[in-house]
Amino acid sequence: MKIAVAGLGYVGLSNAILLAQHNDVVALDLSQDRVDQVNARRSPIVDPEIQAYLAKGRLSLRATTNPVEAFCNADYLVIATPTNYDPHTNGFDTSSVQSVIDTARGLAPGAVLVIKSTVPVGFTERMRAQTGYRDILFSPEFLREGRALHDNLYPSRIIVGGQGEAAETFADLLQGGAIARDCPVLIIDPTEAEATKLFANTYLALRVAYFNELDSFALVHGLNTRQIIEGVGLDPRIGMHYNNPSFGFGGYCLPKDSQQLLANYHDVPQNLIQAVVDANRTRKDFIAHQILRRAPRVVGIYRLAMKKDSDNYRQSAVLGIMDRLVAQGVEVIVHEPALTGGTLQGCRVEPDLAAFKAAADVILANRRAPDLVDVDDKVFTRDLFGVD
Repeated sequence: MKIAVAGLGYVGLSNAILLAQHNDVVALDLSQDRVDQVNARRSPIVDPEIQAYLAKGRLSLRATTNPVEAFCNADYLVIATPTNYDPHTNGFDTSSVQSVIDTARGLAPGAVLVIKSTVPVGFTERMRAQTGYRDILFSPEFLREGRALHDNLYPSRIIVGGQGEAAETFADLLQGGAIARDCPVLIIDPTEAEATKLFANTYLALRVAYFNELDSFALVHGLNTRQIIEGVGLDPRIGMHYNNPSFGFGGYCLPKDSQQLLANYHDVPQNLIQAVVDANRTRKDFIAHQILRRAPRVVGIYRLAMKKDSDNYRQSAVLGIMDRLVAQGVEVIVHEPALTGGTLQGCRVEPDLAAFKAAADVILANRRAPDLVDVDDKVFTRDLFGVD
């Protein structure tokens, strides 16, 4: 079976590799550099399983910047293009997905289109109505940054939105590429699948916000956050997982998905979803205030990525904290191995770790690292459990 994949980010590349184990996969991306890296069997993103499978796996996979080469004669076309949240429209920018659908309908009129990009609730049905084409499915992904392929190989669940043979076949394709093949499979309506994605990520955002606010309370009152979290988490209904305080939730999914879910509530009474969105802003205000109380001359930001072993820092919470500190006249310097110099958001990037540690009075680290053991007295972190 020929499968086309539009987009070579975390979602697209991990799905392309998963499916290329047993199918012919052609991936499309706008970036020639990214295409060249995939064709040379090098990963353009940091992800151990993606790197290993590209280097050593037996894959029928090639990449291109040419839509004709990618889409023509495809049986399935997986759409994994960016849908960033646009605050001006109060919703996802779905133009890239719509563009792929328009192109695909001309080049591959017989293909089943599978949207993997996160979209507003009701989007797939709107596309079906606008195009008159019923074979448009939505299949949400539940991938962690830096472990995207792992989470496809060992899926927690496979959900395909779109009843019928096409949906069942796509679920079989995903399951056929997985190592763990006994995961739950759910074939549901596309709108319910879209809602599942947004509600799942907003619940994760809520959990992050909850333990962050617990930590804020403990810091203000001089209490031991870890002891409180351990006492709370021993309730089996709550559990000792996903409970490590941080500077806020960030990354590809949680900020934008919670904002989009809130936008979908425009005609539905709610309090909690708004509170989740607001809590993240409040946490960043609180962390910045905690730093300013120390009256530092220079604040160092150690790593921008939200998670260990990740090179992604889009929507990282620490970027918002940087802005708050700079607005108060504090000099901020950044050490991020992915950056070799220059400035970021008006802050100097210091690639030399020793120089960075020497220059900073206070060092912000969302997660602890061996690199900072020798300057532990300078480090401000809320990492209590050493996990993401």
